[in-house]
Amino acid sequence: MTTIAWFHPFSGIAGDMALASLLDAGADHRTVLAMLAKLPIPDGITVEAVQRCGIGATRIIVPDEPDHHHRPYAAVRALLDGAELPERVHARAAAVFERLASVEGRIHGVPAADVEFHEVGSLDAIVDVVGTCAALEVLGIDEVRSATVSVGTGLVRGAHGVLPNPAPAVVALLAAAGAPARGVDVPVELTTPTGAALLAGLANGFGPLPSMTPVAVGYGAGTRELDGRPNVVQVVIGTAALEPALVAPGQPVTLLEANVDDTTGEVLAHTVTALLGAGAHDAWITPIVMKKGRPAHTVSVLTDPALAPDLAALLCAETGSLGVRGRTIERWPRARYEGVVSVDGVPVRIKVGAGRVKVEHDDAAAAANRLGLPLREVMFRAEAAGRDAVRHE
Repeated sequence: MTTIAWFHPFSGIAGDMALASLLDAGADHRTVLAMLAKLPIPDGITVEAVQRCGIGATRIIVPDEPDHHHRPYAAVRALLDGAELPERVHARAAAVFERLASVEGRIHGVPAADVEFHEVGSLDAIVDVVGTCAALEVLGIDEVRSATVSVGTGLVRGAHGVLPNPAPAVVALLAAAGAPARGVDVPVELTTPTGAALLAGLANGFGPLPSMTPVAVGYGAGTRELDGRPNVVQVVIGTAALEPALVAPGQPVTLLEANVDDTTGEVLAHTVTALLGAGAHDAWITPIVMKKGRPAHTVSVLTDPALAPDLAALLCAETGSLGVRGRTIERWPRARYEGVVSVDGVPVRIKVGAGRVKVEHDDAAAAANRLGLPLREVMFRAEAAGRDAVRHE
């Protein structure tokens, strides 16, 4: 099951907004802060509930770093490599800063390794990036996606003086990631380099809300109050919806069939059992009417192509048919696994697939006989035990 975090930066995105949105969506802030504690973070980080144009949101406040506002990329990478972060948190944070160093290097005409980070080299920006990656890990996010990124207009002030809005680093990061952007007539830096770097380094794709089942939503607040526009980034957490896989090649299988009109029901039942015992994927019997109105049956066998010759011979031997026809087809089996549950101490096998628990009939019948219970009751208990086991995995 793939878990997705889809960001909707309709009012832009900054590093603190991304982190706060994930906390608002349910990432435990104590666990996130415990991961951040592996870095030299400032004391006094606070998380608070706020309102932005009537939308309840979360805001995270990281104290200013008084003596050191910028670091070279090499120093930031050394901080990451020296911290004992979970593997995926480290990899994601490193990808964000690596993408940023590459873009900044091209803008300033220096190798990425020699880039001096200014705003994004401060500890609060490092907290935003690593904290966002930690929150993604706490929520079990497998994929990050984003909608079109909104940017403001006018001018912004950075370490190098007055810059156009969106800043050159923001434009370069969005371009490098292939992220769609749109300008909003608001003279504010809606999307910051840190926010753009998070999307550029983490997003697997851009576009509308993907096909998914939402399970949580969060809103991360920016510092400013914007007139008539909630200054928040929205994140939707969900599980990817199962898409039909029929557009892709399926698993090749061979379908064998024989028409028989002179075989008893007992022999046909034995034939199906023998075919399944010999490795067939499935076997079944279909009533038909043959020439001259004679009632008959078609015995069908679905098998791996490698077993087809042996199963064709077995089909002829058991039914007495003088021949078998066959063709290669495709199948798309859904993922499933087998397990065993206990009903009053009696083991019962089950098969578990997407949204379903199926009880093995023979086991349930044997358990019902042994326990002196109705078969229906045993089936119900076994299914319930199977569903409970799946929920607690």
